[in-house]
Amino acid sequence: MAKSKDFRDVIPSIRYGDGDGFLLIAGPCVVEDRDMVMNIAEHINGLSEKYQLPFVFKASYRKANRSRIDSFTGIGDDKALKILKEVGEQFDLPVITDVHSPEEAGKAAEFVDMLQVPAFLCRQTDLLVACANTGCAVSVKKGQFLSPDSMKFAIDKVVESGNNRVLITERGTTFGYQDLVVDFRGIPEMQLFGYPVILDVTHSLQQPNQVSGVSGGKPELIENMAKAGIAVGADGIFLETHPDPSKAKSDGANMLQMALLDELLSKLTLLRDVVINM
Repeated sequence: MAKSKDFRDVIPSIRYGDGDGFLLIAGPCVVEDRDMVMNIAEHINGLSEKYQLPFVFKASYRKANRSRIDSFTGIGDDKALKILKEVGEQFDLPVITDVHSPEEAGKAAEFVDMLQVPAFLCRQTDLLVACANTGCAVSVKKGQFLSPDSMKFAIDKVVESGNNRVLITERGTTFGYQDLVVDFRGIPEMQLFGYPVILDVTHSLQQPNQVSGVSGGKPELIENMAKAGIAVGADGIFLETHPDPSKAKSDGANMLQMALLDELLSKLTLLRDVVINM
């Protein structure tokens, strides 16, 4: 199994960082309202304590890459960012959100601990350098159009800008016009770059480019995908969850119903124990 940089070095203040648990990055797709975000954060935080899992809360403060012009994009940047900051302060958690331009990177860094570079933007040099220059930890999602080897160039842009607090996130590869597939060989291959590799379970099950302009998904395969990621040695699992995915304002078709998260984490924790002792 490839040996990558420990995610505890990337996020040194994370709780339960002295154990063997995998990193959990989870939350709703986007900030819909304060009560919803705080409810989800409280629930996942409780589960992270139950299973002693290092946990980073994730939510987008704005969705900039929706298919249709009438799709929900957010409740307002300042309002959403303030909610994310409140999550971090109230639950003592690191928080990550995605940014889409160099200007956004500097602003978001005032409210959150980590910045995420979306897969579609992972080759944008100015964005990667701007994220690096904030001093925040940076998670770069592998483009659906890139080979695992090609991700090294994206990571180098962050590291050579003076920031080695980097995560790499696998989120599937384009498979035809309306599907994605995960090549699990890519996880150990990218770990050889020396940085933690996270598997984005829910986006890997997305079915993009639907005629409706709304992405589909296969949430019934979330457990299978997550187990495969743990089995191959991923450093962490990324997933989006919602109390009622059918009512989610973004990516509901591939999100995990929040009530199912406890059982999933129980199974993944047991599997992780087996894998690290092999």
